[in-house]
Amino acid sequence: MDLNRVIKLLEETGKDDLEEKQLISVKKMVQCYQNGLPLRDLAQIFKILNLCTGKIKKQPHFLEPAYNILKLCGLPFLKKKVSDEITYAEDTANSIALLGDLMIIPSSELRIQICKCIIDFYHAEPPKKHITGYQQASSSYKIKMAEVGGLAKTMVQSLALLENQLVEKLWVLKALQHLSASEVNCTLMVKAQAASGICAHLNDPDPSGQLLFRSSEILWNLLEKSSKEEIIQQLSNLECLLALKKVLKNLFTRGLSHYDRQLRNDILVITTIISQNPGAPMIECGFTRDLILFATFNEVKSQNPLVKGLKFSNSYEDFELKKLLFNIIVTFYKDLSTIQLLIDGKVILALFTYVKKPEKHKIVEWSAAQYEELQLHAIATLSSVAPFLIDEYMLYQGNAHVLAFLEWCDSEDSFFSHGNSFHGTGGRGNKFAQMRYSLRLLRAMVYLEHETINKDLCEKRAIQQLIGIFKNTISKYNDKEEAIVLEIQSDILLILSGLCEHHIPRKEIFGTEGVDIILHVMKTDPKKLQSGLGYNVLLFSTLDSIWCCILGCYPSEDYFLEKEGIFLLLDLMALNQKKFCNLILGIMVEFCDNPKTAAHVNAWRGKKDQTAASLLIKLWRKEEKELGVKRDKHGKIVDTKKPLFTSFQEEQKITPLPANCPTIAVMDVAENIRAKIYAVLGKLDFENLPGLSAEDFVTLCIIHRYLDFKIGEIWNEIYEEIKLENLRPVTTDKKILESIITASENIGKMVASLQSEMIESQARQDVQNEQKVYTKVQATHKQRELANKSWENFLARTSNVKTLKKAKRLQEKGIESSRYSERPPNAIFHRTDIEGLNTTVPSGGVVTVESTPARLVGGPLADTDIALKKLPIRGGALQRVKAVKTVNEPEKSVPT
Repeated sequence: MDLNRVIKLLEETGKDDLEEKQLISVKKMVQCYQNGLPLRDLAQIFKILNLCTGKIKKQPHFLEPAYNILKLCGLPFLKKKVSDEITYAEDTANSIALLGDLMIIPSSELRIQICKCIIDFYHAEPPKKHITGYQQASSSYKIKMAEVGGLAKTMVQSLALLENQLVEKLWVLKALQHLSASEVNCTLMVKAQAASGICAHLNDPDPSGQLLFRSSEILWNLLEKSSKEEIIQQLSNLECLLALKKVLKNLFTRGLSHYDRQLRNDILVITTIISQNPGAPMIECGFTRDLILFATFNEVKSQNPLVKGLKFSNSYEDFELKKLLFNIIVTFYKDLSTIQLLIDGKVILALFTYVKKPEKHKIVEWSAAQYEELQLHAIATLSSVAPFLIDEYMLYQGNAHVLAFLEWCDSEDSFFSHGNSFHGTGGRGNKFAQMRYSLRLLRAMVYLEHETINKDLCEKRAIQQLIGIFKNTISKYNDKEEAIVLEIQSDILLILSGLCEHHIPRKEIFGTEGVDIILHVMKTDPKKLQSGLGYNVLLFSTLDSIWCCILGCYPSEDYFLEKEGIFLLLDLMALNQKKFCNLILGIMVEFCDNPKTAAHVNAWRGKKDQTAASLLIKLWRKEEKELGVKRDKHGKIVDTKKPLFTSFQEEQKITPLPANCPTIAVMDVAENIRAKIYAVLGKLDFENLPGLSAEDFVTLCIIHRYLDFKIGEIWNEIYEEIKLENLRPVTTDKKILESIITASENIGKMVASLQSEMIESQARQDVQNEQKVYTKVQATHKQRELANKSWENFLARTSNVKTLKKAKRLQEKGIESSRYSERPPNAIFHRTDIEGLNTTVPSGGVVTVESTPARLVGGPLADTDIALKKLPIRGGALQRVKAVKTVNEPEKSVPT
C-alpha cells in the first residue's frame, strides 16, 4: 500500500469531502495490515497514527481509526530480511515510544488500548496468516525496543493524568507491572519517581483490590532490579509512610483471606527495607510504635484496640509474618531514637518468653518445628537488641534466663530438633543450634564490659558452667557438626576472656580446669588450621583467653608451665604463620615476667633441634625482609645512621606533627613484631642463649641494640622536624641534640664493626673446619691405599710359589731376629711354628683334646648332626653314634 499517499492525504486541509476520504484511506490501510506490521513500514504507520490522534479533538470520527491502528500494534512485527531488526531499530524504538506520548489524549478507550498493546508485547502470538516473503520478528524484539525508546518513563508520567480514573489507572499499572520485569525499564521508572508516585496512592478507592496488588508488585520489582538506595530515598517521606501504615493496619485487622495475608507480608518487607534508612520519619508518623505493638502483642498482653481480638494461626503466612516482625525490630535498634519505644513495648520481655525449655503438653499456636525456628530467631534478635537495652535486660533477669537455657542445652534431656531453618543449620537431632545462639547473646552482653552484667554472671557461676559445657562439647559432637561446635567453643572462650580480664579472683575461679581446656585446643593438629572449618578462629579465641584468663594469676601460670604450655606456644609460633605470631609474642612477653618461664623457653626444641632463641631471631630476619630493611648478604647493618629504617619509612617524608600525634618511628614499634622479639630475648638474657649459629649472633647484635637504635631514630625525627619548621634551638640544646645523634650513629658503627669481626671469625673457623675435614679425608684415602696394597701382597703369595717362599723366608728371618742370640740357662724352648704348615699368615690357637673318647665323636662314615658341627680331631672319618635327644627338641629319625 502507498503509505506516503495516505500521509499526504491526512496532511491536507480545507476541502469539504476530505475527512471522508481520509477515513476511507486509513480504513483501507488497517485492512491491508491485518496480519502484522512490517518493520520497514512501521515509521510511516505510526506517523499516520499520530496524524489521526491529532485530529480527534476537532474531528471525533478519527478516534475509531486511531483505535484500530493501535490494535494492529499488538500484532507481531514482520521482517523481510534478517537484518531488518537492526536496520529499522531506531524507527521501531521511536514508534513504540509514541505509545506513551499518546496517553495524554483524553480518551478512555484509546488509553486502555495502548495499555493492552504494551501488554501484548509480553504475550506474543504468531501471525493469523502467513505472508509470503515475511517472517515474524523475534519475540523479545518489541520488549527491547520499548526499553530503548523509554516507554516505561512516559507510562509512569501518565499516571499523574489518571488520579480519578480508576479503570485507566489499573490498566496503566498492569502495563507497568509487565514493564518493570526489566532492569532497564526499572531504572527509567525510578528516574520518573515511580516509587513515590505509586506508593502515595496505595489507599485510593478500589473495590477490585487490583490497585494494591499491582502497586506492591511494581515496588517489589523496583527494589530488586534498580538502585535500592534510590527507591528507599523516594519512599522515605511522610506521605508514602502514612500510606503504607494505613494499608498494613487494614491488612492486619481486616485481612482474613490467604491473598490478604500474602499481600500483608509483602508490604511489611517493603516497610522493613524503608526502616533501614535513618532519615525515614517512621517514628513521626507513628509507624514504629504500631509495628512494635504488632510484634509483641502475642507475648505481652495489650489493651490497645488495634490488636484487640487479633490472633495468629499456624498458617505459613502468619508464621512468616512473625519472623518478619522480628526482623523489623532488629532494624529499629540501629536508630537510637527508637530505644524508648522498644522499652515501652516491652520487647525484651516478649523475646525472653522464647528463651526457655520447650514445655510438653502445652497447647500453642505453633507447631514444634515452627516454635523451634521462632525460638532461635528470637534469641538472634535479642543478641542485636539487648546490648542497647541493658536496664531492661537486667530487669527481666536476662542472665538467669540464658544460663538456665544453656543448662538445658547441655543436659541429656531427650530433644529432637528439626534444624530446618537458617538459624537451625546443623542442629538437627541435637541442641547445638540453641546453644550457639544463646552463647552469641551472652558474648554480646559480656563484650559491653558492663560490670553489673559481668558480676551478675560470675555470681551465678557462669564461669564454671561454661567450662563444663566446653568439656562436654569435646566428647559429644561428630564430624557433621564440627563447624558449629568450633563456633560454640570459640564463643565460650571469648565469654570467659571478657569475664576474667582485669579480675584476679575470676582468673582463680577459671583455675586448672580452664587451663586444661586451653591446652586441649592448643594440641590440635596444625593441619586442621587450613581446613576452613573454624579452627583458626578457635585458636585466636584460645590465645586471647590465655592473655585474659591465665596471665597475672600465678597459680594458673605455674600450672600452665607444668603442663608444657610454653612448649605448645612455641610449637604454634614455629608454624611460621604471621597471623598468630604477633599475639603469641605478646603472651610470651607477659609470661617471661614469671621467673620459671625462662627455663621452659630455653629447654624447648623444635624441628632439627631448633631452639627458641634461634626461632625468634629467624622471625626477626623474616620480618625485616618483609619490611624492606637494608641489610647485606651476611645480615650486617648497611646504613649506620638509620639501622632500623623500613622501606615504608624511607618513602614517607618527615612532616611536622602535633605533640600528641605519634610519628612514623613511634608507630613502627606497634606495627611489627620486632619490639616484642626484643622484649622476649631481653628477658631471656642476651648473653646466654643456646643453639645459635654465627648468622644468628650477627642478627642478635642488632636486636640487642634495638632500643638504642629506636631512641636515636626518634631524636633524628625531632631534629628533622625542627629544620622543617625553621626553628633555631639555643646553642646548648643544639649541641646536645647533635651529640645524641652522633652517639646513636656511633652505636651503629660499633655494632657494624662487631658484626664484621663475627663474620671474619666465622670465616676463619669455617676454613679450619674445612682443613680438618680435608685431613680426615686424606687419612681415609691413605688407609684405603695400605689396605689395597696388603690385599695385593696376599694375592701374590697365593698365586706365585716364589713369592710365597720369599715371604716364608722373611717370616722366619723376622722370628730369628727377635730371639735372644744366646739362650739363657735352664730355659725351656717352645716352638712358635707348626711343622708342615704351608701358610705365611699367623695361625690361630690350636688345642688338641686327647681325653675325649672316639666313640663320642663318631667313627667311619658317620652321618649325624654332631658330625656336621664338629671337625675330626684324629685321623679318619667319624663313626656313627646314636642321636642324643635334647630337651624341648623334636625327635629326629636316624637313617639306617
